[in-house]
Amino acid sequence: MSDILDELFDVLARRRNADPADSYVATLHHEGLNKILEKVGEEATETVLAAKDAEAGGEAQRKALVAETADLWFHSLVMLSHLGLDHQAVLDELARRFGISGHEEKATRSK
Repeated sequence: MSDILDELFDVLARRRNADPADSYVATLHHEGLNKILEKVGEEATETVLAAKDAEAGGEAQRKALVAETADLWFHSLVMLSHLGLDHQAVLDELARRFGISGHEEKATRSK
């Protein structure tokens, strides 16, 4: 899975400084963090709604949920890129948490 994330991260990095007329990613970066965050929020909402539909739905609703989740992940990667963060940091954090109880992990977070 990380191979596609690595490839996507490289593409996002190249398109960050591209001409906004030629690249959706460049347009997002050009419009700034607030626009990127707006897209992340929009995609998060659409993912939640798709999940509700998928719970009682069929294959089409499940595919729609996967598509919305892909949109959410994509825009989250654009956000990380805009802030100069690498997706590997997120993967490393998930790896760090692996095998730790969710209750235990949450209790160790600084407040």
